[in-house]
Amino acid sequence: MAKKKNFTVGSNDVSAEEAEREFGISLQELKTLMNIRGRESLRELNETYDGFSGLGYKLKTNLITGLSDDKTDLAIRIAAFGRNEIPQKPSKTFLHFCFNHFKNRTLVIVFILGIISLALSFYRPSRETFQTGIRPTKEKFEWIEGTIIIAAVLIIILVTALNDWIRERQFRDLQSRTELNTTFNVIRDSTVRQIPIKCIVVGDICEIKYGDLLPVDGVVIQSNNLKVDESSLTGESDLIKKHESSDPFLLSGTRIMEGSGKMLVLAVGEHTQTGESFKLFNVVELENNHYRKQNIICKVYFTF
Repeated sequence: MAKKKNFTVGSNDVSAEEAEREFGISLQELKTLMNIRGRESLRELNETYDGFSGLGYKLKTNLITGLSDDKTDLAIRIAAFGRNEIPQKPSKTFLHFCFNHFKNRTLVIVFILGIISLALSFYRPSRETFQTGIRPTKEKFEWIEGTIIIAAVLIIILVTALNDWIRERQFRDLQSRTELNTTFNVIRDSTVRQIPIKCIVVGDICEIKYGDLLPVDGVVIQSNNLKVDESSLTGESDLIKKHESSDPFLLSGTRIMEGSGKMLVLAVGEHTQTGESFKLFNVVELENNHYRKQNIICKVYFTF
């Protein structure tokens, strides 16, 4: 008889490969299933995974009583299928904000004029063209004008950058508190509980109702006149009817507009449709930044 592996509670102590072997379906297979649409997706679900009951069996989920609160089981699920949070872009540093504000053309021009003014204050012509006794007095204060201009530009940049940096930190703190306070109805041990959305794992059974904004991807296992607004992802303005026998797949970021039901969670965090959209957006943004830098380098090269 094979010896059962002992997993520690911390998800970091379990590799994704070891955790996936505990289930009858992999993360990649779930992604492929969620990417199929229409009748074909329902056919794939029934033929390959033996319907909802077969999918629940592979995920070791009881479709009626839900998961248990066993911390080891939850940790294995997190290691195998990920945590329900989308990684945020690294926060911008104070120097980053300073550099961005220094790109302002007006400030750059004024700053350059200040440097020119300061440099000219130390310039001494070879021939004396001014009256003696007057020039030495002026020479002592000529550098002040350029210094004041440069200092004023730097103060504007520093103060504006500091305000933006503080505002971004406050926004991230508010976002973190909002995520912690946002809860969702999940069935655990036959009991409906409200848990933070970041604690939802693959295999959970969620209760859904009118007004809910879905935080995960999954399939409907029970529905009562369920209609969903998918315009945020697909652009389709009409409400989409969801039912176990026709179109059971639910996507994160969509909103329940009518009815109620239960769903089996199949994807969380960065593996959901919303997470994939965020990753695609970040890739496009990085490519745009790369091309922008190349254009700047080319302009500088051809200028000189």
